[in-house]
Formats: sequence, structure tokens, C-alpha cells
Amino acid sequence: NFCILNAANHIIRGEADVMLCGGSDAAIIPIGLGGFVACRALSQRNSDPTKASRPWDIDRDGFVMGEGAGVLLLEELEHAKQRGANIYAEFLGGSFTCDAYHMTEPHPEGAGIALCIENALAQAGVAKEDVNYVNAHATSTPAGDLKEYQALIRCFGQNPELRVNSTKSMIGHLLGASGAVEAVAAIQAIRTGWVHPNVNLENPMKKGVDINVLVGSRKERLDVKVALSNSFGLVVITH
Repeated sequence: NFCILNAANHIIRGEADVMLCGGSDAAIIPIGLGGFVACRALSQRNSDPTKASRPWDIDRDGFVMGEGAGVLLLEELEHAKQRGANIYAEFLGGSFTCDAYHMTEPHPEGAGIALCIENALAQAGVAKEDVNYVNAHATSTPAGDLKEYQALIRCFGQNPELRVNSTKSMIGHLLGASGAVEAVAAIQAIRTGWVHPNVNLENPMKKGVDINVLVGSRKERLDVKVALSNSFGLVVITH
């Protein structure tokens, strides 16, 4: 998401009309896995791998690493119209923060997450009630999923149309590629009017959770007004 924000800012400042942005990662190698094993961040559900990535499920126990790539083309609106480009979505704004609370754990109150969302909405000039779809970071970790959920409810809980899902439930955590790929997923939701399911969400976590906010085990129809895509990193950098 840093790349997307940087590309958008180049266009906003008039430094470019068109920018390619995205990310790729392929870290399923011993050294790539080793650090996350040491942090106890990976799922231990090795005997049932298709059920291992289960964001917001009460039995989640860590993330599943994936590999992939995603690239977006950002373009100044009038420039795109003049050349007859197919416009799939409009970038309204974004933000990034660092709560500096812990190397791997989010702030207990999700403060950094909420601040980043609030800053992004302010930068975009979007009211909270206009956001009705969130593609969450939700990696299937016990602490991370809960804190992100609480931050989302803090920001958007008054919107009865709000729907939240996690692409990682289907493809795992792509690390440096996750932000770009999940941005593509959010754009596809806007284009098609369908939000993808939360795979393996069989028994939603019970601690203060309104399961009506979470997309179920099947895709759902949604007229997306404004979409938000979350991406977090270690030291809990949010964007």
C-alpha cells in the first residue's frame, strides 16, 4: 500500500499522469519462514492445511504464508478519459501510521489502526458512514484479528451496511504482495458487486463480536459505495 500511496501522490502533485504500483513476494523458504516460526506467528494446523487460515474464527492459531504478486495502474482522471481507458475504480485517499507499541502485537485498543483509518478518511474527504466495505488485513492471528475488528467497529460500527472480509482466508498472507493483491480484490468487489467469502469462518470469535458485520462462508451481493483496504506490518505499521 505504500507503493499505491506514493504513486497517487506523484499524480496528485502533477509529476506523472500514469504510475504502475504494486508488490510481489516469494518468501516460502527456510530463512523466510524461520523468523515467523520464532515469533510463533504461523498456524500449527499442519494436518489440515486447507482449514488453517481462518480469520476471526475462534479456532484460529496463526497465519498461513502465501506467495504472489499484484500490480495496479493509477492514472490521472482526465488523462484516462481522454484516451478512453477502462476505469475500474477511483483512488480517493490513504494514510499510514506506526503505533510503535510492540514488534509483533498491535496496541491493546487498536489505536494505531483507528488513527490510520481516520486519517485516510480525512485525506479522502469521505464520511465514515459512506464506507460500507472493508477488505481487512486479518491474518488469522488471535490478537491481530480481534484488535483490527475492534478498530473497525470503533470507526464504522454505526453503519448497518458494513461488510468485512479477509482475502487471506483464501490465499494466505502474501507479505509484501498482500497489499496490492488485496487492493485488486477490493476493486473487483466494486466492479462486480460481489464481496468474496470469509473462508473457514465456522465459529466466529465471541468476544464482543457482531457477526453480522463479517461476510459469511459464501460470497455476498453488495453495492460498494466506498471501499477501504487495510494492510499492517511488523512494529504495526498500518496503511
